[in-house]
Amino acid sequence: MKRMDRRALFASGAAAALLAATGVQAQIAPRSGGRLRAALSGASRDDAWDRAPNGLFMMAAHHTVFEALTEVAADGSLRGALATGWQGSEGGRTWVFELRAGVKFHDGTPMRAQDVVASLTDQVDGSVAAEGAGRVVVQLDQAQADLPYVLSGALIRPADAAARARGVGTGLYRVQKFDAGRQFIGVRIGDHYKNNRAGWFDTVEFVSIPAKEVRAEALRAGLVDAADVSGADALADNRAFMHLPDAARCQQIVHRDIGVPAEIGTRHALDDLRMAERWWRV
Repeated sequence: MKRMDRRALFASGAAAALLAATGVQAQIAPRSGGRLRAALSGASRDDAWDRAPNGLFMMAAHHTVFEALTEVAADGSLRGALATGWQGSEGGRTWVFELRAGVKFHDGTPMRAQDVVASLTDQVDGSVAAEGAGRVVVQLDQAQADLPYVLSGALIRPADAAARARGVGTGLYRVQKFDAGRQFIGVRIGDHYKNNRAGWFDTVEFVSIPAKEVRAEALRAGLVDAADVSGADALADNRAFMHLPDAARCQQIVHRDIGVPAEIGTRHALDDLRMAERWWRV
């Protein structure tokens, strides 16, 4: 057996201690299975799938069910999601997006360029048009060099109004149950293009708990795995929990039975609203 150098051993131990101190786990290989349960704030009985979300509860649900043309990784880099590539011209006034082939909505309907056009028309200052079956052209009124980055937050929904209202998306999880302002349950689909790269839970469940103290108590009692509870002092005994992104900037508290990547997104809470696809059960 090869002996580990003492300096390397010390360095690895120090790194593990640092990660533990910041509340983030050392990298553990993701595995599939189990359920993620989260207590979230900001829900409303007026919440709906075909309406822009306001509170964290519905924002998290939307980003679990739907996808955008692009997505921002935890390290801040931009990558393709429903678009595999894009090209700007005219100083950023014209953008062409190449759509991913073979994508289907959760009801089995193929995603079309027309669905993207319908989803983006009200999201940009300009026009959006389909160019064939697999390309969308965005013509802006004014140049916008960061449009691909901005569109990471513009979720793509079916052009069909009835399908939009039912929450039919292309994300890793389809809607199994939705009680507006109270509960969302999503079930992992089996043939997604992100298979073996994301979406490790079999199911995810978000419950609405308006009061911060009650969300913390639900976490303490083991009723949920995560909660949007700010402040590292929210739980008296925090050895079983992680503060994300860290104790100083705590936006949510997560039980250590949940695995999280070594680097998480910090633009929004809940790993940039992508906890359902990025986290896993240890």
